[in-house]
Amino acid sequence: MRAQNYSNHSRYYIPHHFIFYPVVLISAGISFYCMEQYPDQQKLWFAVAGLFLLLGVLSYMMRQHYALNNQNRIVRLEVYYRYFASTNKRLELQQPALTFSQLAALRFASEEEFVPLVERTLNENLAADQIKRAIKVWQPDYMRA
Repeated sequence: MRAQNYSNHSRYYIPHHFIFYPVVLISAGISFYCMEQYPDQQKLWFAVAGLFLLLGVLSYMMRQHYALNNQNRIVRLEVYYRYFASTNKRLELQQPALTFSQLAALRFASEEEFVPLVERTLNENLAADQIKRAIKVWQPDYMRA
């Protein structure tokens, strides 16, 4: 497995992203093509195309919704735990509170960089991208949904 860093930390699920969605989009495209070729059945082919597009949108929403909500809760707890284990202080009680995108970015920081980067983020309100770019030793996360 390649070492994970800022430039390659996105993840794709091959059956979903590169098989299912192309098949759905091609099927919808064929339905639109048939709509032009068979004007007497235009409403039928429009409905078929609409069903394929609806199937694609709903499958994306459901897949992402369940997996990401669960993952986000775990990431938030992981960052809170790391901070507490390192400082014996509760991060979720800090003001101003960190956004989820900031917490998610902080999880890539190594143990040596983590607490100073949290403090810097609290003081300077760094954006998630700024946090990721500030990380010198990337702690990979290969188990994301």
